[in-house]
Amino acid sequence: MYKRLVIIIALSTFFLTGIGCGGNQGGASNEAGGALRVGLVADQGGVNDGSFNEAADRGIKKAEENLGIKRINPIESLQQEQYQPNLKTMAGAADLTVGAGFIMASSMKAVSEQLPDKKFLIVDTIVDSPNVVSYVFKEQEGAYLGGVMAGVLTKTNKIGFIGGKEGDVIERFEAGFAAGVASVNPEAAKGLIPASANSHGAYVKYIDSFSDQSKAKEAANILYNSGVDIIFHSAGGAGQGLFLAAKERGKYAIGVDLDQAKLLPDYGDVILFSVIKKVDEAVFSAIENLQKGEFKGGSTIKLGVKEDAIGISETLNKAVTDKAKDARTRAEEVVRSESLIIPDTLDKLLKFEAPSLKEAP
Repeated sequence: MYKRLVIIIALSTFFLTGIGCGGNQGGASNEAGGALRVGLVADQGGVNDGSFNEAADRGIKKAEENLGIKRINPIESLQQEQYQPNLKTMAGAADLTVGAGFIMASSMKAVSEQLPDKKFLIVDTIVDSPNVVSYVFKEQEGAYLGGVMAGVLTKTNKIGFIGGKEGDVIERFEAGFAAGVASVNPEAAKGLIPASANSHGAYVKYIDSFSDQSKAKEAANILYNSGVDIIFHSAGGAGQGLFLAAKERGKYAIGVDLDQAKLLPDYGDVILFSVIKKVDEAVFSAIENLQKGEFKGGSTIKLGVKEDAIGISETLNKAVTDKAKDARTRAEEVVRSESLIIPDTLDKLLKFEAPSLKEAP
């Protein structure tokens, strides 16, 4: 488990010691003529969650290396009540404050309105403010590809899903994944499809956390005990609990956001692949736009498979068969063509007519 470092420091300390140590290559400047300062406020999963918080920070680090900006040390939030004060603190030191996670939406809205002269970026949700740019992803599309592969690879026809906190983002993962499984293996999809839009499938578990690995491990063991042999998670840093359960049980798991088999090599033998979304590239793009004087405040940028912003990781477990790879290729072609609309809610999942992707055209 990564050791969490909670940084709560005074504003003056940010200016003295909170600046990242990357070199300034020139060209990136704030209104005072110095290098642009950019910092992340992470949600409860922590900056080293191996998931979307870490991906956002990677985008800032990339900008530090390639654009000459100065990275301010991230601030972590152990509780939701810390979001607003942490965002204010970071905004006092940064030219661009990056917030990760949909749970931060209301806090970002409030702080951005209180500080109209500051610039903000939020990932995974929409904040309608003139000084905030929102990046959201079509998670259902990447999850659909993952579901197609899992539906081919399962040996028991029982596949599970573990979500962190319920919300639109995680629902998109859940709905898209179930739709993908249904497109190649309707029998295996039965445990993922709910009886109604207000419920979840028999093999779907939510743990109400993006950080509690013990809860994820417990949920995974319940699913594995039910005969499930593959579990996909969208639970941030808590997902490492799933990987531990899979390793102890000799089962398989699917990672999320980053290439988790590469990031967490100790679990490489149980992670089949990861459904990735390029949060790092989105953050880097926003910083680059700010550097060019093209900051798109008040806008929402949506990214999916067609934009090469979401998909399947390069790292594939040796258990991933050619048949699964071929099915993924066919599915990606369909998604890119936009001839099939992937459900992004459970209500739409219930109405979804899955195409057959079993055989090559």
